[in-house]
Amino acid sequence: MTVSFNTIPSSGVLVPLFYAEMDNSQANTAQSAQPTILFGCALPDSDMPLNELMLVSSVGDLRVQAGAGSQLARMAAAYRNVDMSGELWAIAIPEPDGTTATGTIQIGGKAIAAGVISLYIGKPRVQVAVALNDQATNIAGNLVVAINANANLPVTAAIGDSDGASVTLTAKNKGLCGNEIPLSLNYYGSAGGEVLPAGVTVTISAMSGGAGAPVFDDAVSSFGDEDGDFIAFPFNDSASLDAIGLAMNDSTGRWAPGRQSYGHVYSAKMGDLASLQAFGTTRNDQHVTIDGMEAETQTCADEWAAVLTARNAVFIRADPARPTQTGQLDGVLPPKAGKRFQKTQRNTLLNSGIATCYAQGSNAFIERAVTTYQKNKYGEKDNSYLDSETLHTSAYVLRSLETCVTSKYGRHKLANDGTRFGPGQAIVTPSVIKAEMCAQYQIMEEAGIVENFDLFKKYLVVERDANDPNRVNVLFPPDYINQLRVFALVNQFRLQYQEAA
Repeated sequence: MTVSFNTIPSSGVLVPLFYAEMDNSQANTAQSAQPTILFGCALPDSDMPLNELMLVSSVGDLRVQAGAGSQLARMAAAYRNVDMSGELWAIAIPEPDGTTATGTIQIGGKAIAAGVISLYIGKPRVQVAVALNDQATNIAGNLVVAINANANLPVTAAIGDSDGASVTLTAKNKGLCGNEIPLSLNYYGSAGGEVLPAGVTVTISAMSGGAGAPVFDDAVSSFGDEDGDFIAFPFNDSASLDAIGLAMNDSTGRWAPGRQSYGHVYSAKMGDLASLQAFGTTRNDQHVTIDGMEAETQTCADEWAAVLTARNAVFIRADPARPTQTGQLDGVLPPKAGKRFQKTQRNTLLNSGIATCYAQGSNAFIERAVTTYQKNKYGEKDNSYLDSETLHTSAYVLRSLETCVTSKYGRHKLANDGTRFGPGQAIVTPSVIKAEMCAQYQIMEEAGIVENFDLFKKYLVVERDANDPNRVNVLFPPDYINQLRVFALVNQFRLQYQEAA
């Protein structure tokens, strides 16, 4: 008998007549769900378990668990503005030992005309009606009531000084992230119908004083090897990025050969050109993308990171090799016109390992989601992991090969090329594996993931290990398809073409 069976015995079956077993080894076409993981802080008095991976069934449920206005609840809401259907999980990180960021809004003057104050705390707008002859103390009191009435804001408000005309804002979560809650007045300006009532002045002191970064050991252990292709990471200090980078690395982390969990981290950081460029040069991790936000961006950095993750997730799930540039970041407010990085400045950031976005009107779009990887282990320039799409493409290719091998050859015997065995035997040889690798490559080429099959086949190596007869070694040399990033054109104009002589 040459056909290999899994359950039907080869002898001893005497009862007539028909026996059949199921074999799904040639039918598997499943793909990973590619879920997203949100890291973030819940409110200190919330009921959400810490350092546990939890499914986000709805934004409303997470608000109840993590607390309205918490970092985690705000990130989930921001994420769902872009990715409505992707599988979403969250891990509540313990608040750091540190201090809470605060900001101040000083009201002055007396209203000589009725109007409205439009205060922006991150993207949300808080509007307060001002009546004729309202004093600064009345306006400040009304502003406190309006802010505290919106539980989903990242801050609470209280009257701040003895004259009663100052409002103190306090972040709901401790730590450095509170410093990146932007405050502004009349974002849309007079053209958008936002002007201060005559006679009233408003002076804003930005959120500051937040200090402390979380400890991630238990959260990383909880995350383990669970699926999580897209990781929204709101913490952008060096220690936190080092911690998540260690969890992702190629030797012991999620990209290690013994784990093969994969995933990519997306974060965001506010600053001016010089500070972001300098910070970028200190990083060198292909598994982390940090988007550089202008200091005047009117969106909290943690929410920006969530939206950036969502847009990349939607695009990459559809096609891991297609560039994510021009992806719209729904639900964020970029800086006002005139406060945005210019193209040459964004080019500087990209060359320093900082990803960039650009704005049109009040809409923001992905420009290029580069990773922080810039140099090899010898400190020399290295662009092999420049773009995050390269990592997602790699995960796609490796998973496709793993699915093929584990589905088709999970219980096969291994023999040398030239071994004589009957058809239907569960036996595989190096040449059969090589043919399978070529077939899989052609499938991926048709899907637009790789190119240059003939050269791939030329350099593909499949051989039995010289010391372990049960092992096959494969050198798989894919040529990933590239992205159209730059279109260069010479406009060689004429004032008039000369007639042919």
